[in-house]
Amino acid sequence: MARDYPLTGGEPPLQLTRRDFTAGLVSGSFAAPALLGMTRKAPQRIEGGFVFEDQERGHKLRDHAQFPAPQRTVKVPVVIVGGGIAGLSAAWWLQKRSFKDFVLLELADRAGGNARWGENGVTAFPWAAHYLPVPGKRATLVRELCTELGLLKDGVWDERWLCHSQQERLFINGHWQEGIEPQSGMAREDFDQFRHFAERMKAMRETGAFRVPSEDGAAHQTTGTRDLDNITFGEWMRREGLYSPYLRWYLDYCTRDDYGAAAGRVSAWAGVHYFASREPDEKGPLTWPEGNGWIARRLIGRLSAHIQTGSMVHHIRPNGHRWQVYTEGVLYDAEAVIFAAPMLLASWMIEPQPPAWPVPYAPWLVANLTLEHWPKEDDSEPAWDNVVYDSPTLGYVVATHQNLGRQPNRTVWTFYWALAGGAPADMRRVLLGGDWNYWRERILADLERVHPDIRDCVSRIDINRIGHAMPSPVPGSMFHPERIRRATPQGTLVYAHSDLSALPLFEEAQHRGVTAAQHVLRLVGRG
Repeated sequence: MARDYPLTGGEPPLQLTRRDFTAGLVSGSFAAPALLGMTRKAPQRIEGGFVFEDQERGHKLRDHAQFPAPQRTVKVPVVIVGGGIAGLSAAWWLQKRSFKDFVLLELADRAGGNARWGENGVTAFPWAAHYLPVPGKRATLVRELCTELGLLKDGVWDERWLCHSQQERLFINGHWQEGIEPQSGMAREDFDQFRHFAERMKAMRETGAFRVPSEDGAAHQTTGTRDLDNITFGEWMRREGLYSPYLRWYLDYCTRDDYGAAAGRVSAWAGVHYFASREPDEKGPLTWPEGNGWIARRLIGRLSAHIQTGSMVHHIRPNGHRWQVYTEGVLYDAEAVIFAAPMLLASWMIEPQPPAWPVPYAPWLVANLTLEHWPKEDDSEPAWDNVVYDSPTLGYVVATHQNLGRQPNRTVWTFYWALAGGAPADMRRVLLGGDWNYWRERILADLERVHPDIRDCVSRIDINRIGHAMPSPVPGSMFHPERIRRATPQGTLVYAHSDLSALPLFEEAQHRGVTAAQHVLRLVGRG
């Protein structure tokens, strides 16, 4: 949820405000009433359950289960496997080049992948990715798409979709502060450390090695920048003498947010990329009630004639100079395949079996909470992005934040939790081991730290457990030979996914999808 913006390293406040003084007096008063021995009326009943529970289908692939023989064969020049942003981007590019002889196969009932969305009687809401950083001048592909979708016209962004104020806030030292870069309670030494970190990121940005998409920085890589992939971001902080608890919390929050892993597990190269890859004056972000589902919905609408949902691909086999793509009902006989599904699935689907994917995946929990009314707020207005200092979770975004005019009484909060407290395999067992009641209580307990009356507000909590949500670029990921091999288009089966960059960003997914489509068009004589 934190945006990929460089730190500014502000100055310490020169005087204590009345809000700061009051917050200091009441620090800790936001503890849950039950912990204080207080009595309260019984909260309203909270409904809900798990959504998108498709782990069983994925495990069938992993375990090489038997599938029924296809009932018919369809011959088609190009098959795209996977309907996330990479697969949709590949299809978008094929269609833009007037190539129509392709099909996109999506396992789920709706394409979108991590840009999937939902809606209820209150609002639309995201189920994962919820914003797009405003693309800079070098991000030509993203800007081209944004222009087509009406977001960018004559170089001006549509203000309706630039995040409204207040964008972000952080609950720290007993009160809310604007922005999620800590300010409240810090000493001058802490501010100095933030400033030092900002200067280091400025120097890293100027090398040109850290760009979005990451492939654009390849020509600028040096031994020094490559060596960052040999250590963790936490180790890099130690070497830089960055010991401020506020700074270390912030950097750890950012890596958990973008990579699903703590700073002590993430490659230092990836940690630096988070801050050094974007321009310091970047405005935005672009966001919608349904998050990046707004983009996915429009791509799906344009590509609907080519999309087959509910199509579980379980085998991809060579057949002479062609490929056979097996689903539970149809065998697709293709000249070329764009594999735009997560890379861990390749070893389960493709023959001959490719090497194991070297980048681990982070487990996530995403919950959408329907609120019948807002919690009481003493000293702050709700923001789009709301984060709690020192929480194991990533906070929540408000789906109705972009509404023009007054906020409605009813709303939906999208709550994010990257399970980064241990090894990914262990955290997946924790994620899948708890029932809905367990996770409901964990979510509410975390929110009660800052919203004591949250149980009186919430009527429903729906939870999405994502066992392999995103790649976590651990040391060695960025320059691993297998990652680089798959990221280089070759042959008639070509890969396309943000996994190929080991960076779970919209721009990376789009770049990989378009690159794969360009390669395939050359193969079929249309490039």
